[in-house]
Amino acid sequence: MKISETWLRTYVNPALSTEELVAQITMAGLEVDAVEPVAAEFSGVVVGEVVEMEKHPDADKLNVCRVNVGETELLQIVCGAANVRVGLKIPAALCGAILPGDFKIKKSKLRSVESFGMLCSAKELGLVAEAEGLMELPADAPIGTDIRAYLQLNDHSIEVDLTPNRADCLSVEGVAREVAVLNQMPLNIPAFEPVAITNSEKLSVSVEATTACPRYLGRVISGVNNQAETPLWIAERLRRSGLRSLSPLVDVTNYVLLELGQPLHVFDAAKLAGSITVRYAKNLETLELLNNQSVMFDEKCLVISDDESALAFAGVMGGSYSAVHEDTTSVFLECAFFAPLSIAGKARQFGLHTDSSHRFERGVDFELQNRAIERASQLILEICGGQAGEITEVTTVSELPKREPIRFRETKLNKILGMSFAPENVCRILESLGMKVVAQTDGWLVTPPSFRFDIAIEADLIEEIARIHGYNNLPNNQILVRSSLNQATETVLDLDRVKDLLVDCGYQEAITYSFVDENLQKTIAPSAEFIRLKNPISADLAVMRTTLWGGLLNAALHNTNRQQTRVRLFESGLRFVQQDGETLQEKMLAGLALGNVTAEQWGEQERPLDFYDVKADVEAMFALTGCNVQFVADSHETLHSGQSAKILNENGDVVGWLGMLHPTLEQQLGFETPVFLFELAQDLLLQKRNASFKALSKFPSVRRDLALLVKEETTADDIIAAIQSCPEPLLQEAVIFDVYRGKGVDDGFKSVALRLVLQNQAQTLTDIEIDAIVSTFLKTLTVKTGAKLRD
Repeated sequence: MKISETWLRTYVNPALSTEELVAQITMAGLEVDAVEPVAAEFSGVVVGEVVEMEKHPDADKLNVCRVNVGETELLQIVCGAANVRVGLKIPAALCGAILPGDFKIKKSKLRSVESFGMLCSAKELGLVAEAEGLMELPADAPIGTDIRAYLQLNDHSIEVDLTPNRADCLSVEGVAREVAVLNQMPLNIPAFEPVAITNSEKLSVSVEATTACPRYLGRVISGVNNQAETPLWIAERLRRSGLRSLSPLVDVTNYVLLELGQPLHVFDAAKLAGSITVRYAKNLETLELLNNQSVMFDEKCLVISDDESALAFAGVMGGSYSAVHEDTTSVFLECAFFAPLSIAGKARQFGLHTDSSHRFERGVDFELQNRAIERASQLILEICGGQAGEITEVTTVSELPKREPIRFRETKLNKILGMSFAPENVCRILESLGMKVVAQTDGWLVTPPSFRFDIAIEADLIEEIARIHGYNNLPNNQILVRSSLNQATETVLDLDRVKDLLVDCGYQEAITYSFVDENLQKTIAPSAEFIRLKNPISADLAVMRTTLWGGLLNAALHNTNRQQTRVRLFESGLRFVQQDGETLQEKMLAGLALGNVTAEQWGEQERPLDFYDVKADVEAMFALTGCNVQFVADSHETLHSGQSAKILNENGDVVGWLGMLHPTLEQQLGFETPVFLFELAQDLLLQKRNASFKALSKFPSVRRDLALLVKEETTADDIIAAIQSCPEPLLQEAVIFDVYRGKGVDDGFKSVALRLVLQNQAQTLTDIEIDAIVSTFLKTLTVKTGAKLRD
């Protein structure tokens, strides 16, 4: 919301600079987003009056004007504006004046006629973006007065970003109330008397939806002139608040909206048929709004109607048919209180957001309507003339918001804020905020005012005291917390350590939404039962993810579409799965890799990433835990059937999956290179084996390399498992370091090079002992895998 600083200071004018005032408002909880001057910098412009005018002798569209600028002689100024005329008062830039854009006014000749200045439009003064013709000033504008002083242009527009709970400050009066309280100054509210009733016309009003509209006021004002000119002071205050002048009747309702915070609406009384009714819309009932948008209501939308049809979308926007226009001579002025819940979300339902809906959704003072309609009536009569009729009011007292007293304990206040407050200061602050305060033995009984919808509990009152007293004035005390430190378990690996390892391996951490597109979810996990959101942020974030792969695939695709050919990503987070009718939130760690193994360089040839490269990264994570895992070839609906593995821990539990994205999905999602994925359950991944000390042996180790012939289907795990099944304590290491297929090896077989490392902690091993151990291993391998020594 934008307000004029000068307008604000008519209510309360503390001895503060603009910067100090803005800082004070912000620290009170009304955050100021921007402060801008209401006009561009210019000088040397005064109020002038066209006294004489004649056509330019050599130009049809130019006029030679004689202008009174308050000096001893009239100035001759050549002007081409269409609206220039004798008697018109306008801004006149004198020779030596500097206009916005550092445009200097000098004596000049236009088609051989001298011109000693320039008559200005509002655009040329930097007041508006577009303007037609000269800026016309009121007839009583004092000639020769500096235009900046006359229009009070040494002003600032203050944009306040209010939180939804502070609807009471959605007006100049509301912000001024806060400034007055903060500076302990009186609030100068403009006084006006109710207008005289000089018209007997009256419309019957009925309210069917009393819960949604507990109070509705209306009055007929006849004989108005909507072609009158809106006073410059109103038009300027509207402009500085971000609104443009439209017509006198509309300008008045907008002005009262900004001044008091009460939305109003004017109907062309000649367009109304019969009585006014506040009701819920009929299903599929339509209305063309003021913005020419046609809406179709459901039965939950509130409308204002006459005996024939809906006239306005209640609390949001009026209809185009009953809107006032230039020839309107009689109006029905409406002022109502609509319950916030009856308006909330209705404007957004049709893609709308108006100043009225913004205020009604948050809560308008339900005791403001009489004052607001009288203020609007006064301004309409002053500007447009006319005769005001009697106010018709329909109020359902039982449906108006209730303001229940709140028990406010002094001990609670002092404890929460960490300091003692004098009771008289507490009463002063609360009463200056419009609250009714009754002293009690242990504190106060406080009743919030009608304009505060955010005061409901004791904590709200404590917040008000803190705001007005000043957050910077509260003591800074160290928090004393008595707690015992829990023992840090050594059997759980820190997740950050795993993340650091992945970063060292070239991965980057990603953070994606827990919500994914339903089509993507069905594509990568068609058999998974997912949870559909009732109120999604958007259509592409409509379901909860059952795997972290969806977000990583989207992120990788986003990067590859922007010429990133080598992508390494990982993410830790929750996945949401349905099991036995319950929703389980499982902590997972997932990763994605595509492109070459290394970045382009001179020391190593480029090689595309393969399954075993990513498997090595996964194995490196488990190496941190000291636990052994097994990779078992298996099929997964998201992964390539020939390049996927299930990961099992020592207890046979499934830790996760590793593999290449299925080629069909790869093509469907738009990838041009193979994509490798892994996903691990955090609770199983982070299980750590306690480290134990083992002294270095004084005796040498012995290495024996074996070349084994095994069948093609025999896996490395089969060979290592067979070796480890032998109860041989001297075995330190068993590693496969080469696989050969080709000349000298029969079809259906392969040659596997196996390294065995033996060591005795007590003595040096002899050849006889070594040969016996190796022989045992060979027999076991032959029995369990069919392996035999290669010739």
